[in-house]
Amino acid sequence: QVQLVESGGGLVQPGRSLRLSCAASGSIFSITVMAWYRQAPGKQRELVAGITRGGTTNYLDSVKGRFTISRDNAKNTVYLQMNSLKPEDTAVYYCNIGLASGGYYWGQGTQVTVSS
Repeated sequence: QVQLVESGGGLVQPGRSLRLSCAASGSIFSITVMAWYRQAPGKQRELVAGITRGGTTNYLDSVKGRFTISRDNAKNTVYLQMNSLKPEDTAVYYCNIGLASGGYYWGQGTQVTVSS
């Protein structure tokens, strides 16, 4: 069994920052990829950022230069630093991890609202 616990969401004004965290625990031997997705009301879930165990990253075009994904392999934790937030970043953010043994797991989601 794998558990993912997310934290760090909330209400923030445009231009401000938030940092999301997602800690994995349970039957984990090795995590390969860690990622953040988001889903806004009425829209499909989309990949925001991903990071491999070796540190290779990829980003959604609209967040490049504003968001930074990082991970702490010793703590099985992935972070998403979000700067210069915009109203269009408002969504429920989900972390997702892939295990070397197979399978992908989702967090419960954390709400991020950007509004003045």
